[in-house]
Order: sequence, then structure tokens, then C-alpha cells
Amino acid sequence: MSDNPFQLIGENLHTSRIVLKKGKKFSTRNGVEGVPFTSVDGEDLLLEVSDEMKATQDYGEGRIKHIKLAVQLAMSSGRDADVGLQYISQIVANQEQARAHFLDINVDEISLKLEEQRASMSWLVERVQQMSSLPVSVDSSDQSVIEIGLQAISGGDRPMLNSASLERIDALDLAAEHKARVITTAAGAEGMPTTAEERVENASKMVEAALTKGIPASDIFVDPLMFPISVDSTFGTHALDAIRMIREKYGAEIHITGGMSNVSFGIPARSVVNAVFINLAVGAGADSGIIDPVMNRLDKVFAADRESRPYRLAEDAILGRDEHCMAYIKAWRAGEVPPFSSK
Repeated sequence: MSDNPFQLIGENLHTSRIVLKKGKKFSTRNGVEGVPFTSVDGEDLLLEVSDEMKATQDYGEGRIKHIKLAVQLAMSSGRDADVGLQYISQIVANQEQARAHFLDINVDEISLKLEEQRASMSWLVERVQQMSSLPVSVDSSDQSVIEIGLQAISGGDRPMLNSASLERIDALDLAAEHKARVITTAAGAEGMPTTAEERVENASKMVEAALTKGIPASDIFVDPLMFPISVDSTFGTHALDAIRMIREKYGAEIHITGGMSNVSFGIPARSVVNAVFINLAVGAGADSGIIDPVMNRLDKVFAADRESRPYRLAEDAILGRDEHCMAYIKAWRAGEVPPFSSK
């Protein structure tokens, strides 16, 4: 376990995030479909689904990419531009209230066109800085989009670059140039690691490269990579073992983070699995996480009853003691695994 204060990187400003048309967060009012929300000023509003989004495959399959929708509306000159902006402001405010330390911004799914991703990143970074004093974490699969985002930073606390890896090690130069904190991942130069040892080997190369670039150890956040345990029951233990090994190797100088919710993809009552994994990761030495801070409020996560049946079932699934998560899923079907409460 690390003695460093936990650094929470809020992940809710990603254009990949969805609400389900059949879910509680979607509504139809007077024949108008949308996502209802309460603005920062207390006004009840509806983020209306645009005709453009209704033409997408996601919409046809019952998914609404609500952050994408809000950004597209807010960047338009249409009648719903202000509603889109207020929706984004509400998302930012909710993460602030949930005690996020960074606001991670990713616009990869705003468009397939790179120039539109760049324009959206620049616009969103500028607007978020007007809404919050929290530092921005600029996240993209394309390095040029990250660069545009960093260039849009204007004053305030130093940003974060998410992320650098052996397959794009030049991102470290961007981090050094902008004096940004940097998430370095354990991805290999030609693919993803398959064991804890590969994670540590790749992560170590990135840490050493970052230090060589003059990036202080305290600005380095290592992501050992978390993969869904629904795909392979060893993925949870691989990540946790890598966290322990990295912490043992580098001590308290560096930070260890990662997409904690990745482990629960494909599993029901994901908030339960997420909460348990966060506790296990912190116990192993993580002192940061890329997390939905509204779904999994850290004070509630850390105070969870670790002897409860849902907690123990999720722990067994994460640690590979429940093959294919079958006991967990059976218990969920029987109503024995309610969603983790963050209230």
C-alpha cells in the first residue's frame, strides 16, 4: 500500500460514455427523446437526442452517447446549444463534488475525422477550464489531438497527458514541453502485455524514459493496464501483481493509476466489482485511478463492508477464484448483488 494521497482522475468527460434508451437515465417528454438532468442552477432540462444521433448505429441499438451529444449540440449554433453546454457544466460540477483531482477529457468518438476531433478537443478543454479550476487530463488515441488539447491549456494548475507508451514514446516529449504530469502505460511497442511480468517490464522502460526526459518521478503515473475479467479470469490478478511489483521497485516516488472500471466490462452490477477492485488495487499499492467518481465515491468505496456477500463474490471473481464469474452472475440473477450505493 502507498502512503500517497489517492489522486482521482474523473473519466466522465469521454465521448464514448453511454446511457441506455431502456435505462433510468433516458426519458421521453411530450414525444421528445433525451437525457433529463438538473442544471448547476437547479433547472430541470432535457438533453434532446438530435436527428444526427438518431441516424447512428448506436442509437438503433439502444445506446445514446450523451457526452458526444452534448458536445455536438454545444458546439453548434442551434437552439439546443445552451442546453448542451449546461449538460457539460453539470457533468463537470458532479465530478468536482465527488472530489475528483483531474478531469479527463477524451473526444475520440466525436467523429471519425481527425480534424473534427482536434477542433472538439480544443473547444472542450477551453470550456472546461472556464467551468472548473481542476486541472485537465488530455486523453486521446491520437497524439496530435493530445497536442491540441495541451495547447488549449491557459494558466491554472499543470495538466496531465493521458497517455504515453512504448508504441508512442514521443508523447513524453509533449509532456516535458508542457510541464505536464503524464500517465505512462504498460503497453508494449507491438501489443498488449499478457502477464504481470510483461507489464512491469514495459512500465519500467517508460518510467526510465520519462526520467531521462527530465520528467520528475512525482509527475509520473504508471498504468499497468486493467482488462475485463469477463474475458479472462487471470486479468485481475495480473494487474494487481503488477501494481505490487511496480510499487516495490519504485517505492513512493511514482504514482500508480489505471482505468479501474475496465475490469468490470461485460459483468452486471459493475459498480460493485469496480468498488472491490479499487480497494484491492489500493491495497496492492495504487494511489490513483481513472474512475467515475459519481458511481464510485471513494469515501463509500473505502468504507465498504468487506465481509458482505456481494463484496466477497466480487472479490472471488476479480482474484480468479470464480471461473467465468459464474457464482457472481448467479447471485446477481437471484437478486443477491444490488448495485453499489454511493449515496
